[in-house]
Amino acid sequence: MGEERVATGGTIAAALGVWLVFEDEAGFSMTPPTSRSWSRRGTTPVSRVRGRSQRRFSIAALCCYKAGERSRLIYRPRRHTDHKSGGRKSFAWTEYRNLFVAAHQQLGGPIVLIWDT
Repeated sequence: MGEERVATGGTIAAALGVWLVFEDEAGFSMTPPTSRSWSRRGTTPVSRVRGRSQRRFSIAALCCYKAGERSRLIYRPRRHTDHKSGGRKSFAWTEYRNLFVAAHQQLGGPIVLIWDT
């Protein structure tokens, strides 16, 4: 029965005229990945890395679909400047709230939110 609801969800959403909105978020570290190297025995290879940083970024995005409309991508980036001193490493609930309010205003209609937890 649950599969039927998922399969017909698109037609129900189209009949109701709502936007199907899929949410996801990702985090990025600005520190370059470590790598391995080789050299002759007894000689330590030295690899210099430029731009080493402790900065972190997150992005929350909404992919929005509605029958008869072009799809939309709404996103908000966030830089985490104080994550080393115990600050947030992700979005706060108020930032999600603001993103959903902005999406509702930009789309101009009701939304059905599918949230990746």
